[in-house]
Amino acid sequence: MDNTTTTQLVEDPELRRALMARVQSAIYALRRGELVRVVAGDGAYLCLATEQVNSGNLERLRQLGTSDPFMAITTNRAAVLHIAPTGEKSVCLPLHDMKLRAIRDLADPTKDLTNPFRGPHPRLETTTSTAIDGAIKLCKVAQLLPSVLAVKATPEDTHESILTLQPNDPDLFEIVSSVSLKQVSTARVPLHGAENTQVIAYRPEDGGVEHLAIVIGDLDVDSPVLIRLHSECFTGDLLGSMKCDCGEQLRGAIEQIGHVGSGVLLYLSQEGRGIGLMNKMRAYYLQDEGFDTIEANERLGFEADERVFLPAAEILRQLGISRVHLMTNNPDKVAQLAEQGINVERRVAHEFPSNAHNEMYLATKARRSGHYLTANNYIAASQVGIANPPDEDL
Repeated sequence: MDNTTTTQLVEDPELRRALMARVQSAIYALRRGELVRVVAGDGAYLCLATEQVNSGNLERLRQLGTSDPFMAITTNRAAVLHIAPTGEKSVCLPLHDMKLRAIRDLADPTKDLTNPFRGPHPRLETTTSTAIDGAIKLCKVAQLLPSVLAVKATPEDTHESILTLQPNDPDLFEIVSSVSLKQVSTARVPLHGAENTQVIAYRPEDGGVEHLAIVIGDLDVDSPVLIRLHSECFTGDLLGSMKCDCGEQLRGAIEQIGHVGSGVLLYLSQEGRGIGLMNKMRAYYLQDEGFDTIEANERLGFEADERVFLPAAEILRQLGISRVHLMTNNPDKVAQLAEQGINVERRVAHEFPSNAHNEMYLATKARRSGHYLTANNYIAASQVGIANPPDEDL
């Protein structure tokens, strides 16, 4: 599988199903605190998710490995710990005689201020294996903190109860999960402001992450279709949280598409900009400690935005949509759809007034992520001097 290409996976159902089953099993193994074996050209490693470490699985890791255990973290997490960058994707740290609580705390930034580390934190002066990078990516796909405990292993030494992956399997899994989406069910769901609405449910071939297309009115796919990509937000969409503007964006998009007469809102399973609900709660805790939304994600070890919009592009293709007017303030959505062959002919501004709880969150997205804002809509946005035209032809 090491040299398997995306094209081969898409075209060969047996290879595709094998990959998806292997990665899904590895995801649940990590979440249960079990070991996973990752084999690359530069070595083999046994890994477990740092946040799931306990005395039993750490001892098993020691017994099965050919090296002392070490911790691997992302460069974003390493920067928080004042570890100098190496130009690699991840950084490896020796454990020495570190206690379990200290190991977990080193990966979990919610303890940084209550349990501050003294440092300095020495790193292992070795080149990080692509196998370790793959294991950290698997943690992200599993929506765990992006950190593993690992030991070197003999490539030929396999253990029947331990799953084996290639470093690029998690990345291929994300691609294949997107392109294998299939329509599962559809139903008429009248909505406030858009009574003529169909909700179409999509599921990937592996039975994993599901997405929804909310189709309002009768689409004319020969003309640009008004669309919105909306990543699920439990706190904003359902609870009405004032920390973000997601609820307003969801309901506002449905109302606007209903007013225009037709369009599509894609409701994507990408909670917390792709880090998952548990990690989003960790990020919220850090925001209460004074960090902005981007700093919080990066302290956790993630990128500011982990989302990939391949599922959105695939659903649009299945709906016969290739030309869109995209309701967004986010330039990355425009760029990613364009990369996937969707012609974004117009960006339609999608802004709502701020409140005392989310104005700095919105200003941070404008200032640090380049989101398009009109200054008169956000108090904080006007303070950082960001203004863009409400709509743009592209």
